[in-house]
Amino acid sequence: MSTVPTRFLILSDTHNFDINDSNISEHPIKNSLPAADVVLHCGDLTHCGGTSSYKKAIKLLASIDAKLKLVIAGNHDLELDQSFWKTHLDEGDEPEDHDEALEVMRGELAQQAGVVYLDEGTHSFTLDNGARLSIYASPYTPAFNDWAFAYEHDQDRFNKPQDTLHGTVSIAEKPIPDFGEVDVVMTHGPPKNILDHCPQGHAGCPNLFQAINRARPLLHCFGHIHEGSGATLMDWISSTACVQNLHNGFPEPFRQDFVRGDTTLMVNAAINDGANVPVNAPWLVNLMLPRSDDSRI
Repeated sequence: MSTVPTRFLILSDTHNFDINDSNISEHPIKNSLPAADVVLHCGDLTHCGGTSSYKKAIKLLASIDAKLKLVIAGNHDLELDQSFWKTHLDEGDEPEDHDEALEVMRGELAQQAGVVYLDEGTHSFTLDNGARLSIYASPYTPAFNDWAFAYEHDQDRFNKPQDTLHGTVSIAEKPIPDFGEVDVVMTHGPPKNILDHCPQGHAGCPNLFQAINRARPLLHCFGHIHEGSGATLMDWISSTACVQNLHNGFPEPFRQDFVRGDTTLMVNAAINDGANVPVNAPWLVNLMLPRSDDSRI
């Protein structure tokens, strides 16, 4: 299988980051970012939703030099979860706010910025560099404090019934595919025990880890747990995180020879830290993707 080097710029949890805010002068996003083939935003574009906040997020993404920018929602992007929004209307809120938020994320403003807002499921793209990208995306995280895109802790969104862990019930309508079917998995939350430690303990999802182990993508990127920002290399042969606390040399790209099926690069790309201060740089990662005219492995 012939491959094409493809550069990804990965970020998450930007929470209304304003590139024009004079109080945030040192953050890497404020400077000229390196070009990439694909931008991945792993959710929490906003603090608590709002049309103006989604527009601010699109403006931020528009400033990045990349033809394709793939975006999912996070638990803070309230209106984008239609079922949540309908049952959590406060004074002044309208059911139509969901449609307005989607219009921002999928309308002319987003299209001009190169933004593609992804629903849960598997998506395929042919890139300008001749590569084919297959990516699974999901904005859902375990329920905590009644935020959007939540599932209960005994529910499994990512595995079919025969693959789920004991004590959980599969509710997966679009489970993560098996090995060889996706290059990248982008979720809002982390898998259990991988870059997921916070004051409440390890907040990642064990069923998500089960699914990532089954799919073994080249890259799994996420955010949600600000305190876990960083990257680690998961070795599936030994079932351990073989290289932890990988150095982020941004704006230089992270380079690693990945053996498909043996290792997965895990990246928590949260820009904000535990105090909700934007201090972390994005990640720039080079992956070798199959050529678009090759058959999938």
